[in-house]
Amino acid sequence: MGTLTIFDHPLIQHKLSILRDKETGVKEFREIVSEIANLMCYEATRDLQIEEIEIETPVATAKCGRLAGKKLAIVPILRAGLGMVEGMLDLIPSAKVGHIGLYRDPETLQPVEYYCKLPPDIGQRDVFVVDPMLATGGSAAAAITFLKEHGCHHIRLMNIIAAPEGVEKVQSEHPDVDIYTAALDEKLNDHGYIVPGLGDAGDRIFGTK
Repeated sequence: MGTLTIFDHPLIQHKLSILRDKETGVKEFREIVSEIANLMCYEATRDLQIEEIEIETPVATAKCGRLAGKKLAIVPILRAGLGMVEGMLDLIPSAKVGHIGLYRDPETLQPVEYYCKLPPDIGQRDVFVVDPMLATGGSAAAAITFLKEHGCHHIRLMNIIAAPEGVEKVQSEHPDVDIYTAALDEKLNDHGYIVPGLGDAGDRIFGTK
């Protein structure tokens, strides 16, 4: 079974409190999403493999560590996932970025795919699927299924806030995928929103509501 990691770092929790506040404006909200993604990326990449290499410093030869193994890819689920990409690229600028467009049908709450563009070598990369909110889990599970159909074997899911229902959905359909989140909230309401949550992350990132 994939692991569920909830980051309790004080900086992440402080910034999350700003995101939840309904008075936080678009500019600050967008910046904080990126900052949280940066901090979460730092923690979620802790187990990446390194190899020993020799470097000539101005003084002597030094044995140093360098990332080894598979290359990385970040795949945001459009559109809210875009808000997390820049913060992650600050740490791993060589990562390739793919995009999967999914929206949730307001009647059935099921994911509908409308766009997909992935790096051609996506199957050879460790993939971070990112979306600020893991609500019903339908979109995340569908995106992971799609990536597996493209040959991906090492997939991690990163969300800022998750609902128990979403975690259960992803773990049920994809028990091999590790989930990283900054908060596991109480539940979903009748409209499929996370409670207490922070509202619609896409609308608050892009100022569309």
